[in-house]
Formats: sequence, structure tokens, C-alpha cells
Amino acid sequence: MKTRYVIYTLLALLVAFLVYNKFFSKHAEETKSATAGKGKKKNGPVAVNVMIVHDTTVVNQIDITGTIDANEKVSLVSQTAGAVTGIYFKEGQRVSKGQLLVKVYNQDLQASLAQVEAQMALAKDINRRNKILVEKEAISKEEYETSQSSYSAFKAQADNMRAQISRTEIRAPFSGVIGLRSISPGGYLSSATPIATLVNIDPAKVTFSVPERYLPLIKVGSKVTFTIESSQDKFGATVYAIEPALDAISRTITVRAKAPNPKNLLTAGAFAKINLTLDQIPKTIMVPTEAVIPDLKSSKVYVYHNGKALAKDVKTDLRTDTRIQIVEGLKSGDSVVVSGLIQIRPKAPLKVLKVIK
Repeated sequence: MKTRYVIYTLLALLVAFLVYNKFFSKHAEETKSATAGKGKKKNGPVAVNVMIVHDTTVVNQIDITGTIDANEKVSLVSQTAGAVTGIYFKEGQRVSKGQLLVKVYNQDLQASLAQVEAQMALAKDINRRNKILVEKEAISKEEYETSQSSYSAFKAQADNMRAQISRTEIRAPFSGVIGLRSISPGGYLSSATPIATLVNIDPAKVTFSVPERYLPLIKVGSKVTFTIESSQDKFGATVYAIEPALDAISRTITVRAKAPNPKNLLTAGAFAKINLTLDQIPKTIMVPTEAVIPDLKSSKVYVYHNGKALAKDVKTDLRTDTRIQIVEGLKSGDSVVVSGLIQIRPKAPLKVLKVIK
């Protein structure tokens, strides 16, 4: 019994020793102090890069897409029906305006014309003689007028026959390159039968659409540069026509420019990547895109001021690939923070690593 009490007493003393050593000894106090020291976060300055902003000249440009069109393009057809008696062009050939391309059977019309011309020549001779006679009062004025009317009628018939014959000859309406033909010699040609496509693509037309907000900046004579997939060259064009009405759905205006194409590098229907110069802003502030923090109501930037971060609300406008125009909120000489923005809070201390001028 006494032995059991002795054991209980020793166990109680051991527990008391352990508790004292854990919470009240000098070692425990040192450990607690060290732990508390580690828990305190050091509130040092944020390392940043800043850019000193200044007024600069900016060319206002936008990148849009468009389509290359031919200056002139037509699907050649015949105005009269008949058998094809002659084809006077080669596929892919450059032809001149007025050049004979296709001929349709017209021997019957030629024969009729010859007959009418013979009758007209006789009527003309009779009319000439009657004019002399009527002046000498050898015949009546009515007889002279009858001969004159007969001559005029034959002349009109001859003109009509020549017009019919001209419709059997298909000629180039303008100079250009003729495409693949769809007819063969001896085949029957009607007004619904396509012969070939004639294209003039020097100069080429570039058609594109511009957002409504840029309408006041677009005018005849504006310069355009563009590229195409099939060439590494850059091409230039000049605006020559602007659609007078906006598209009601897209709220854009259609613009057309002409581009010289002496080497035939531009092809009708090709896709064009267009860079349009709208105007030049002589004095404005541009900052890197990453320096502007968008907000629900506005945008803001941080400015380095007396060693701390000063938040400023700004108004933006023009954007490029890497920069944004600041139209309100900054002035020349301000030091805008361009890095470390995630760690910055208003009035946070800053440490400048690099100054960009």
C-alpha cells in the first residue's frame, strides 16, 4: 500500500517538472521569444522600375482586313446567237481595248448588207440627178423628195445591218488579261453562254471597312499600306472613294483605295492585311500597356512620388501593340511605375531599381 503511494507521488513530481520545464523555464522563454520574432513580417519597400513620361508624337494607325478587287472585270458574252467561226485570243493573254476576240457566223448578214449597199448606191445616184433636175424645174419637188426618202431608207437599212454584224464580233471592252475560255470553234454560242473572263488589275482596288468612330479621319487621298499572303512585299494604296452610308449592322463605312500593280503581284479576291494611317497626334503621352490597371469605372496608374506609390486615375484612348495613350491624369515628367504592380498598394514605400527615360 505504501509502495503504491510512493509511486503515485513520484509520477506527480515528474509531471510537475515537465510542465515547469516546458512553460516556465529560461529555455522556454527563449524559444517563445524566437518564435515570436520569426512571426513578425518585415514591411520593406517594393522594388520597381519607373518610366519618366514625356510628350511625344504619335501616328494614329489601325490594322484591319480587306479584299483585293480587279479595277475592271467582266464576263464576256455574245449579243447574238450563232456558230463560232473564229477565236482570236489565247488563254491568259493580255489584250487591248477593241481587239477582236471571237467571231460568230454572219455571212448571211454580210450578203444582206451588200444587197442593201447596192440599192443605196443606186438610190443615191438617182437622188443626185433629181436634185439637179428639180433646180432646173425639170421635175416636181415631190419627185425629188421621194428619191431623197428612198435613199435615206436604204442608208438606214445599211446602218442597221452593220450594227447586226458588229454584234457578231466580240471585242475587248477594255485592256486586260483574258482568262480561260469556255467555247470551242464551231460550237453554238448564245447570249447565255460565257466566253471567258476579262480582268484589268493594274491598278488593283482594295476594299475594306472602317469603324464609325474613325469616319471623320478618313478622306479621299488617305494613304494605306497592306500585305498579302503570297508576297513578302509591302504595298501602298490611296483612298479614292468612300461609301456615303454606314452599314446598319456592323456600324462601319466601306472604303476603297487603288494600288499600283505593274508586276501583277496582286490577284483579285486575295486577302489583304491593311495598315491605315488616320492622323498624326503631335503632342501626347504614351505609357506601356502593363502600367495601366483597368478598373470597373476607370483606369489607374501608380506614380513614384516622394518614395511612395501614388495612385492616379487616368483616361485612355489610342492603343498600339505595346502602348496606351493617356489623354488625362498624367503630365510630362511624372514617374510612372511599370513593374512590380501586383505587390503595390497606395502609399506603399518603393525602391527604384531602374529609370526608363
